[in-house]
This record gives sequence, C-alpha cells and structure tokens, in this order.
Amino acid sequence: MIGWIVLVLALVAVVYAVVLFNTLVKSRQMVGEGWSGIDVQLKRRTDLVPRLVETVKGYVAYEKDVFERITQLRNQAQALRAASPGERAVAENALSGAILQVMAVAEAYPDLKASESFLKLQEGLIEVEDHLQLSRRYYNGAVRQLNTHIEQFPSNLIANGFGFKLAEYFELDDPGDRAAPQVRLNS
Repeated sequence: MIGWIVLVLALVAVVYAVVLFNTLVKSRQMVGEGWSGIDVQLKRRTDLVPRLVETVKGYVAYEKDVFERITQLRNQAQALRAASPGERAVAENALSGAILQVMAVAEAYPDLKASESFLKLQEGLIEVEDHLQLSRRYYNGAVRQLNTHIEQFPSNLIANGFGFKLAEYFELDDPGDRAAPQVRLNS
C-alpha cells in the first residue's frame, strides 16, 4: 500500500515538473515572439529614415550635421540587429532622438511641413511608433511572465535545472521619454 502511495506521489511530481517545464517553454517562446514584433517595427522605422532625410534635405540644405548624425545612428541601429535588447535599446533610443531632431528642424520650414511627401512620412513614423509601443508592451509583459516563472518556487528548480535564463526588458533610457508629453493647442 505504501508503495502505491509513493508511486502516485512520484507520478504527480513528474507530471507537475512537466507542466512547469512546458510553462517555461511557452513563456520563452512568447518572449521570442514579442522580440520579433519589436524587430519588425524597428526595421520599418529604420527603412523610413532615408526617405525622411531625403525629403527634409530638399528643403533644408544647411543642416548637414543633423543628416549625417541620423544616417550614422541608423547604420549603428542596423548593425545591432542581433544584439541584446539592452544594447539594441540604446541604439534605437539614440535614433529616436535623431528623428525627433529632424522633425524639429522641419518645424522651422512651412513649405516642408506642407509637403505631401513629408506629411506621409510623418504619418508613417507615427504609425510605426504606435506599433512599436504596442510591441514593446507585449514583449515586456512576456519578459515579466518568463522572469516571474524563472524566479518563483518551485518553477525556479526546473528553470535552473534546464538552463532557463532571465530575459532582458526593452526599456526607454531617456527619462524625458517617460514623461507626459506637453501638448499645445493653437487657439
């Protein structure tokens, strides 16, 4: 009788371990899926940068250093496609800042702001940034879930035994990016 109880307990423990392992695998896959979504949006944004630069260059010839900087940052971001989320975030945040700088330069030129191609690029960038924000939120939620499973008992025993590693969040480095935007309405 005690042999059967031990056997049932052992079987329950094995089934529970399998369930925990599968939960960890599912969470890791969700992190990969989330990162893929971020990667797609970052690629879309990177592809828009040369068009933005060319459009703005046509109106603003003397801002050469701004254009060189955004091109350099775009190339750095592309070179880091296989980097860790933290390294990639640094490069992408720098590129975001450069894009904002180009947009700020454009504000001084009414003809450029009225240009149909510039307006389409601006809409495209806004759409990409919206999708990027959603992708970043999904990815960071998946990372939180995986990391929680890895650190919680008893799943941490399975995670450590099978080499599961904590995932890295994709975060904004600039505290100004976290602040609420200032909106001015023209009256």
